[in-house]
Amino acid sequence: MSPVILFGFVIAYFLILLAVAWFTGRNSTNESFFIGNKSSNWMLVAFGMVGTSLSGVTFVSVPGAVAKEGFAYFQVTLGYLIGYVVIAYVLLPLYYRLNLTSIYNYLSDRLGFKSYKTGASFFILSRTLGATARLYLVVNILQDAILNSFGIPFWATTLIILAMILLYTFEGGVKTIVWTDTLQTTCMLLGLIICVVYILSSLNIGFVGSLDAMSQKGYSTIFNTNPNSKLFFLKQIVAGAFITITMTGMDQEMMQKNISVKTLKDSQKNILSMSVVLMLSILLFLYLGGLLYLYAGQQNVVETGDKLFPAIALHHMPPFVSVIFIIALISALFPSADGAITALTSTFCIDILGIQRNTALSDVRKKQIRQRVHLGFAAIFLLFVLVFKVVNSPSMIGIILKVASYTYGPLLGLFTFGILLKRQVKDNLVPLVCVASPLLCLVIDLNQKALFGSFELGLELLIINGLITFLGLFLVSKPQTAQE
Repeated sequence: MSPVILFGFVIAYFLILLAVAWFTGRNSTNESFFIGNKSSNWMLVAFGMVGTSLSGVTFVSVPGAVAKEGFAYFQVTLGYLIGYVVIAYVLLPLYYRLNLTSIYNYLSDRLGFKSYKTGASFFILSRTLGATARLYLVVNILQDAILNSFGIPFWATTLIILAMILLYTFEGGVKTIVWTDTLQTTCMLLGLIICVVYILSSLNIGFVGSLDAMSQKGYSTIFNTNPNSKLFFLKQIVAGAFITITMTGMDQEMMQKNISVKTLKDSQKNILSMSVVLMLSILLFLYLGGLLYLYAGQQNVVETGDKLFPAIALHHMPPFVSVIFIIALISALFPSADGAITALTSTFCIDILGIQRNTALSDVRKKQIRQRVHLGFAAIFLLFVLVFKVVNSPSMIGIILKVASYTYGPLLGLFTFGILLKRQVKDNLVPLVCVASPLLCLVIDLNQKALFGSFELGLELLIINGLITFLGLFLVSKPQTAQE
């Protein structure tokens, strides 16, 4: 299909988002931006969070990895369910009881001011790296599919996308994102289903027949029973649980939407229902991956990994499927990027700058600061996307999970220590512990063969990171006295 027509659909879709943003963002305040006035509908939040959790990386990388790993990623998804139960019945009650706007305020109350700043700083680092990696993947596909035809350079494409995101999040924040995420999740899942139906029809094969064909190719294997492999099912399930607890339960972006729901009970319903829809969606993405490789074999498509789905959708399918793919891809892009910029703005304003604690600032001045920070993070996103362009990894999902293992580990250790133990840390030493832990993990990761032989560390590096942080905090703590 003509890039001009595809670009026209992108603009039309964006105009719809702007209309939703204008309608939902009217008369917004800082409270609306940060937590949606605690009046968000739990069903909308649950459905919209599916899109945020999936992102463009899931849309492209998960199907692309099927030839190499089969359906092994579903093992991680089973762990997600365990993690969401912990979030619903351990973390959410804590956040609601303390009436938090930023979840990292818990660290201030429980461990100390520097612990609080450290936790917020690690979130900012992790979410910035993860969100820009996701953004890069989708922008790169749009560049190849559409913008190269207009002679627009990659940096300008990224700038345009970020400007679009700023336009519809600048005023409303979370209040707007709850609605735009719902729209975008709908478009993404519809695009996924339509692509599955089309390929089944093109292959002239039914559901059972497709699974048989995938099985013969080794695409549909879920459980890996080799304990030495990084894909061993117990490793993947346990790692999946901890990934969810940290990347959702200890992540301001994800929890910002959850605590925007009015009551704890509704927020728990939100997180549990979202977990089921997410699991089924990922299973469908894996099934699509198997279909794509079967279709690629029939059409003599040589691309693999992250390039497979875009190549087939844009060059080996009818024009209407190409349009659906682009809209679905953009729908996967925006929820992960808009929520990240909004959450980072909230965390930096509340936790690093402390504008809510500063009673000398007027509401107008606070809004001005918040808007400048919002623009600042958009500039940072532009810079990091350009860095990822230079790196140009063949599979971004691997990079994102690896980054999470290093940057979310200290958050896991901080929250776990605060919740499980009644000990008081030496607050000045907490930043040192949290920096030392990822560095030790890096040493372990780089020397795996020397340390473990044929045993491979995978996603469980996150757990090791959290455990080292936990032990470090224990060493710099003392029993809490009655006065403390």
